[in-house]
Parts: sequence; C-alpha cells; structure tokens
Amino acid sequence: MAGIFLFLPLLARLHFDSLVTQAAYPGSRMVPATAALLSLLALKLLDKERRSHISDFNFDEALGLFAGLNIPPKKSYATDYSYRTTRPQQQRLLSGWVAALAPLLFPEAQTFCLDFHAIPYRGDPEVLDNHYLPRRGQAGPSILTFFAHELKSRTLCYANANVTRADQAGQVVEFIDFWQAVTGHDPQWLYFDSKLVPYAELARVNERGICFVTIRRRGAALLRRLRQLPASDWRRAVIDIPKRRHKNVRYLDERTRLRHYPGEIRQVAVAGLGRAEPTLFLSNNTAVTARDLITRYTGRNGVEDSLGISVNFFHLDCLASEVRLNVDLDVALTVMAHGCYRWLASKLRGFDKVKPKQLYRRFVETGGIVEVQAERLVVRFDKRSHNPVLREATLDAECPPIPWLGNRSVTFEYP
Repeated sequence: MAGIFLFLPLLARLHFDSLVTQAAYPGSRMVPATAALLSLLALKLLDKERRSHISDFNFDEALGLFAGLNIPPKKSYATDYSYRTTRPQQQRLLSGWVAALAPLLFPEAQTFCLDFHAIPYRGDPEVLDNHYLPRRGQAGPSILTFFAHELKSRTLCYANANVTRADQAGQVVEFIDFWQAVTGHDPQWLYFDSKLVPYAELARVNERGICFVTIRRRGAALLRRLRQLPASDWRRAVIDIPKRRHKNVRYLDERTRLRHYPGEIRQVAVAGLGRAEPTLFLSNNTAVTARDLITRYTGRNGVEDSLGISVNFFHLDCLASEVRLNVDLDVALTVMAHGCYRWLASKLRGFDKVKPKQLYRRFVETGGIVEVQAERLVVRFDKRSHNPVLREATLDAECPPIPWLGNRSVTFEYP
C-alpha cells in the first residue's frame, strides 16, 4: 500500500506529531501516541470498514513504517485505544488540525453548513436515545453526531459525537465557540435545516452578529394564509444554479415573528423548487436579495454530500459501540481523513472535484517499494496509468523532515 505515503507531505507540513502531543493522547514506549493515531487514520485513508480489519496489514511493513512502527498494531490494540480517549482530547486535536489545514484549503473561511447525522446502533442498547434514521424511515437507537462543512473548499472541519438529546440544541453555539477559539473571529454565515436548532437558539446566533439561513416548518395555518394571498404579491426570479432542474421560481419576501425569538425575522416563501408546497426560508440578514438568499441556501447540500461520502467511503456508519466517546474518536478521524483527501484533490490538476473513492482507486490504491535510506524515504510506485498526474503534482517537493520517521524526508519515484 505505497499509495498511502502520498499523504505524508501533508501530515509533516501540519506537524501531526505536535498536534497529537498537544492533545495529550495516551501512548506507550512500544506504540507512541502519534503512531497509534496514524495507524487508526490509515484505516480511514485505505477504505477499511472496521478497526478489526487492521489485521489485513499484519505483514505490510511499509504501512507500519507510515506510522513510525515496524508493522501496524494488532486489532485488539486498535479497538481498545479509542476507549482510552476523551472528548477534550478530540477537541484539541480538531482545533490544531483545522488551524494548520485552514491556510492550505480554506484560508478565508466565512460560510459553513451544519447538520446532524445519526449513526445507527445494531445491537440492543439500553442507554442510547432514539433518533430518526433516514435509511430506515423511522427512529431507532443511534448515536447523534454533529458536523460542520466549509462551503467553498467542501471540507469537513468539525465533528462531535458526544451529543445527547439534552444538549442537542446547543451544538450550533458550541461550533461557533470552537471556530472563535481557532481563528479569533466568528463565522460570517451559517446554513442549516429546520431540525437543527429551536428558535431560541436562533436568537443566540443573532446576538453574535452571525448571519444564518434556515428552513421553517410548514404548518397548515401558515400554508393556508399563503394560498389566500393574491398572485400580485408574489415576484418571479431565476435561480442561476448549474444543473438545477427547477430554476424559475416565485417568492414572497416578508417579515414575521417566531415564538422565543425576539423581534421580527425575515421570511422568504418560495414556490417552484420542486415541491408541492412553498419552501419557507428564514434569515436574520435583510441586506441581501431574496434571490441571493435562496441561492446561498442551496450550498447546504454540500454538507449532505460530505456526509454521504463519509458514510460511503470512510464508513462512518460501520460502528458497533454504544459508547459515545469511542465513536467520537472515529468521527474526528473521519474529519481528518476527509481533509487529507481534499488536500490531495487540490494538488492533482483536473481532479479538484473528484470524490475520495475515485482518488483512492486511481492513486492511493497503488503498490510499490519503499526504501529506507539514511536521510530520506524513497517510494517507488508501481506502473499505473495515472502516475503522470502524480509526477506533475510533485507532492514531495516541499516535504519537511518527518519526526516520527527519524527526521527523514520522503521522495516519490515513478516508472
């Protein structure tokens, strides 16, 4: 699995070992904390469903070398390690990771899409809350996770799996505090759906001076009032979104009041978006046009796409634990693996919009020979049709010395 060494230049530039040390993760003399985290991250990068599948690499010395070991740890160690971590450690790791990755992928991040994702538990737990599971079409025992997605770079930048029903409503403000601590300023725009926060939390977001766009639930009385309005009150607009089927819409821009939300809030009712009833957008921003507001919210589909990728390629739903803190490490590693693939896509010319599964199949799933020299690692990849793309990218050109590999740098060679 020589292709995994393509991520070493990024991990070295971000000082991954320092991030793990600052997060105070546990380790031992035989398996330091950096090696343990890299071993678990490697499973995410290599499309492995469960930690037990690390046994597939028991004799892959190069994969062990990637983590600074002779061979990867056994499945019992990989499974047990997540039970030794805590939420503050995951939060410190994500803070350091985002602060280091932001200058490379999203240096001017201002807009974020937020969403919950319920990871189903396939056992018979007694302590887990029931949450709605879209694939089953019903509520079931699950662990609720919260994700934040940076809109422009399409990169996951925050995750939290230590969420109960009692503190579910406060996750938006918790993410705002996280971003404030990392960057020194609040986000500028937030996009989320109607089930993410109650109206009282919208007031807290408004008090921070952050613009938001969300969807209002359509009550029968509200829809009845909209039907009774004369057609002259509605305006027409063309939503300029590529590949969108429904572009010609009618909208009604007005002010309304919500329970537990002080003052008035902007409501834009939009008909013609492909649904039988109008869609109701809520926002505290009155400066942008209604057309711009509608267009902005369509970017929220990006977080659903990122979560779909995480379920499909990073196997976010393939968990068998009812301990939230165990799942929390897994979702943090998912965020980091997603960032690794977004960085790789940004470096490969013409592949900046390609999803991780295609990148893995064409580039990462490549064999080769790794030679350990005195001052560097030389990775000689097998012959593949896409090797010219890697050669052009020169990923190893600015690779600093890698501390967990004896301060050696890495060099890539292609046939």
